[in-house]
Amino acid sequence: MIRRDQYLNKLIKKEWNGRIKVITGIRRCGKSTILFELFKKHLLESGVSAQNIIEIALDQNRYVSLRDPDVLAEYLRKQLSSPGEKYYCFIDEIQYAISSEELKNADKPVRMYSVLNELLGYKNVDVYVTGSNSKLLSKDISTEFRGRGDVIQVYPLSFREFCDGTGMDMRDAYDEYMMYGGMPYIVSLDSDEEKMQYLNDLFEEIYFKDIEERYQINLPGVLRDLTNVLCSSVGSLTNASKIAKTVKSTKNISVDSETISTYLKYLTDSFLFSEACRYDVKGRKYFEYPSKYYCTDVGLRNARLGFRQIEETHIMENMIYNELLVRGYSVDVGVVAIRQTDENNKVSQKNCEIDFIARKGSRIYYIQSALSMNDPEKEKTELRPFNAIRDSFRKIVVSRSYGKSWIDDSGILHIGLLDFLFDQNSLDR
Repeated sequence: MIRRDQYLNKLIKKEWNGRIKVITGIRRCGKSTILFELFKKHLLESGVSAQNIIEIALDQNRYVSLRDPDVLAEYLRKQLSSPGEKYYCFIDEIQYAISSEELKNADKPVRMYSVLNELLGYKNVDVYVTGSNSKLLSKDISTEFRGRGDVIQVYPLSFREFCDGTGMDMRDAYDEYMMYGGMPYIVSLDSDEEKMQYLNDLFEEIYFKDIEERYQINLPGVLRDLTNVLCSSVGSLTNASKIAKTVKSTKNISVDSETISTYLKYLTDSFLFSEACRYDVKGRKYFEYPSKYYCTDVGLRNARLGFRQIEETHIMENMIYNELLVRGYSVDVGVVAIRQTDENNKVSQKNCEIDFIARKGSRIYYIQSALSMNDPEKEKTELRPFNAIRDSFRKIVVSRSYGKSWIDDSGILHIGLLDFLFDQNSLDR
């Protein structure tokens, strides 16, 4: 059993806080294990009786009848019929209590929310639910549960968790992690063939099937082509119109940008991808488009491309982005305007990119991802955007070529990739 202390401690801290704990994340990332095994083990060791833990896994056939919110509500009323007892209620994959019509039409699942709001009225039950749809859970929590919902997002294994779970040397673990990612079940598989097959099966048997059935997808081939485009262009600026043109040119399939935009939303709502918006550092505003999309797990990304496009530069950038999210940062792509003068003394303005702007509370970090910094010209290019930023927030370069970390004369932190990934406090050295 891999320790997931980051998430377990959050659940322990939120016990009996009068809120519904909503545990979200991509399917098979470990949400159920954290709740039904790790957290339950904590409760039992704390003296809670197993009879006082109500467990419902809506993705399992034996609980199919409870996918009807009215039936689920009645079942829970009977389970909570002893007001003198204190109960814990675990409901796994709550989105199964939402009808396909509600999902497809973007209607709010009023009946499901009604069940959860009713549970909030009980003083003798502590409620925990998991789900794999961001829109219908985390994005609606503040309004539908009247400020009485706590969202805990779970990600695939971080690099540190992967190292701890496998017991591998950090450098060997990096090669494995870069290829197969951090879906927890991967750790238990021995051969490359098993790992490749498992990741491919997740797409076809879980993710695509979920999206196609729940949203009644009319163009499943386009959904797959879109997924391939996003996986192939990780870290590249794009938008729905550009992707539609790419699909037409590569697959000779005419599809409008509105359909692509809708499918993009399904993929991000299912936590397969995450969108990083562009932020103008000097103008302090967001650009409407284009954006960048990153895969929630680099192993899934590689599997979707048949393990043929293993470009370490892009995979490294994706890994840094994911690690920042795991650490609780909100992450944007930075843009800073730089004035430059040509040989004829003509002044022009060029937009330079900062790979990531990571924010948490009042803290802001500007981060560049560079596979190698051995070339002076490459170093100059990577550092140029930092020189145009006038604020005093920390500026960081993460590179595969670095050994020990150091801070240069401009106050820029230079840190090796493995140190960044392994040390959760690496940004504040």
